[in-house]
Amino acid sequence: MTETTPEGRAGLSMRTRLAAAGRRPSEQFGYVNTPIYRGSTVLYPTYADLVARTGRFSYGTDGTPTSRALEEAWSELAGAATTVLTPTGLAAITVALLCAVKAGDHILVADTVYRPTRNFCNTVLARLGVETTYYDPMIGAAVAAQVRPNTSVLFLEAPGSQSFEVPDLPALIAVAQAKNLCTILDNTWATPLFYPPHAAGIDIAVEAGTKYLSGHSDLLLGLTSANAAWAARLRATFDAFAMCAGPEDIFLGLRGLRTLDLRLREAERQGLAMAHWLAARPEVARVLHPALLSCPGHAFWKRDFRGSSGLFSINLKPCSTEALAAMLDGLNLFGMGYSWGGYESLVIPFDCAAYRTATTWAPEGHSLRFSIGLEDIADLQADLDAGFARLRDTP
Repeated sequence: MTETTPEGRAGLSMRTRLAAAGRRPSEQFGYVNTPIYRGSTVLYPTYADLVARTGRFSYGTDGTPTSRALEEAWSELAGAATTVLTPTGLAAITVALLCAVKAGDHILVADTVYRPTRNFCNTVLARLGVETTYYDPMIGAAVAAQVRPNTSVLFLEAPGSQSFEVPDLPALIAVAQAKNLCTILDNTWATPLFYPPHAAGIDIAVEAGTKYLSGHSDLLLGLTSANAAWAARLRATFDAFAMCAGPEDIFLGLRGLRTLDLRLREAERQGLAMAHWLAARPEVARVLHPALLSCPGHAFWKRDFRGSSGLFSINLKPCSTEALAAMLDGLNLFGMGYSWGGYESLVIPFDCAAYRTATTWAPEGHSLRFSIGLEDIADLQADLDAGFARLRDTP
């Protein structure tokens, strides 16, 4: 079997490329998968090699053949010039921001971002002298009015965390390019399969590999990729921190990569089936799923994205907290936990009103976020149907 290069795979489907990217069987005695390399020390055969630092790796923090395989595979799939691997998705976000800012800068961050992103901006970046303004992501090109002479970054998340608004990404990217801003996108929901970030004009894209890349809720991993203009600066920032992911987690990320297309397509199918079922429920006021007309920015999603994942939210009609607890506490197949993208279905209640400053979150009732897993959809619906019965029966 001849090993194909990234250039040789350019015309192949994403599903085929996922099976081949980052693999070098000829360098590992013919074995299909890159093994786990653990270690800190790298030995050099001669004094001259040591002084010249010949070879791809000089110390454990420079990476290993295991990390190189995932970095190269992800760069190929995301259309990036380089990728760095971090211990968590949040670490991927922080290294992206620290790559792009300096003291005295001002940055624009979507009001609907992942809450820990907001916390990092309000604490660490603020202490470093970086000011953050949160903007309504649905204003599109009008964000230009909020750009200042010292603005350096436009941070995007699509769709919005918990509330699932889909912004007009081309309009926002165009403003950033016209104003010479670095665009950073949290692309975890869509992955490069459903939204290729760098082909769309994004400078730096971040992904929580903990979610769909893993698919099994058994690792923590972040991926930060950059285009050619930002690749060297991202790599230098990452190297300065030596914020390395663990070898076992990287290996599991590589393993998850091979089935990502299959699992993401199934998550899309399952999620859509559940979203439509919930939209017909009398207890539900609104379904916030980008592929449904009821979701803000649906037309942008339809224009710009290649698919949808299994994560979405709903607004319930008014009910008591006791009724909500009765519904959730009795569920058998839906776990309650702060993650998503695994094989198991999850649900959490949320209220983002307290941490929105440029937008208003005021649904008529409680809100729930669902991650639809790989269980039989009829079983999941029966579990929720019983939960809704408990909700109705509890004053």
